[in-house]
Amino acid sequence: MTQTTIDRPGVSALQEAVQGAADRLVQAGAAGVQFRVTRGDNSFVVTSGIAELGSDRPVPADGRFRISCITKPFVSVVVLQLVAEGRLDLDRTVESYLPGLLPYGEKITVRNLMQHTSGLYNYMDSFQKPGDRFLRDRYKHYEPEDLIAIAAAKPLEFEPGTKFAYCNTNYFIVGLLIKKITGRSYREEITERVLEPLGLKETTLPGDDPNIPGPHARGYMQIGGEPVDVTLMNPSEAGCAGEIISTTADLDRFFTALFSGELLNEPEFTEMTTPLPPEMIENLPMGIGYGLGIMKLENDDDLDLWGHGAGIPGYATFAATTRDRSARVQLSFTIGDKDFGPEAEQAVIRGVNTALCS
Repeated sequence: MTQTTIDRPGVSALQEAVQGAADRLVQAGAAGVQFRVTRGDNSFVVTSGIAELGSDRPVPADGRFRISCITKPFVSVVVLQLVAEGRLDLDRTVESYLPGLLPYGEKITVRNLMQHTSGLYNYMDSFQKPGDRFLRDRYKHYEPEDLIAIAAAKPLEFEPGTKFAYCNTNYFIVGLLIKKITGRSYREEITERVLEPLGLKETTLPGDDPNIPGPHARGYMQIGGEPVDVTLMNPSEAGCAGEIISTTADLDRFFTALFSGELLNEPEFTEMTTPLPPEMIENLPMGIGYGLGIMKLENDDDLDLWGHGAGIPGYATFAATTRDRSARVQLSFTIGDKDFGPEAEQAVIRGVNTALCS
């Protein structure tokens, strides 16, 4: 059953078009969709689908969800603030900060970690049979050092700095680096440096808590040919690379603050938004460049568009803004009774272009 809602009267042609894009995403396999769009002074939210399979409960327009890899821009802000404070150098090596952590730590810089050019093995690739493994381990606590050790036991996949390969291991190391420099966890640093100053009261770093607080849609995974509710999980396996829970409104506030200069000084913001060349980027939907924890994004109107996509069991998310903040989008959807495949991926890309491009 598809339920469509628009959160205020006076529906515009753009709202109608975005509503259609949200509905098509449900047709492609999403259970429920939240879609927040800002174009100039026009801002609205549409939803489609249902919050729970087997019910007719609509998707909450203010629902919480796991933002997964969009955690990385939050982490990057902390790192770049430490750079501005003179406490961290992007071009120093992992070995110089965390001696003995990696057998080849003298080859990898902090910059390599943040832009995914380290050559490290992605520990996630060692998790076999995702459905069966998830059911077995969904409440398991993972220590960052143990997940990093999985990668450290493997040879480098390429010489650092020569290629791009998206790898969550990189940001687990960044999390340890933040703790080494500040004496506090990345959760404490993100909370004090980002969440509290911006008033992001609906954004949380849950640690080992498997719950999603507040209103939310439930997410599913195909296991044994059936959709299994995977809403509850210990997000420590995503950790510094992807544990945050948020809302579309809080993500909009975060990216607006980032691109308006509230979080970073100009030199550090320039570092963050200096992308790798497009020819280095592969297998990154819409990605035509990667900076430090943030992507430059291809789009139909050749807008100067920046953001990040994300996926974690049950949930997929996308957030983007133009550099001048005149066009912004936050999209979250729950995986339903189909696997997230090429059709759904294309529906996301079409939806984003519908929302942001003329």
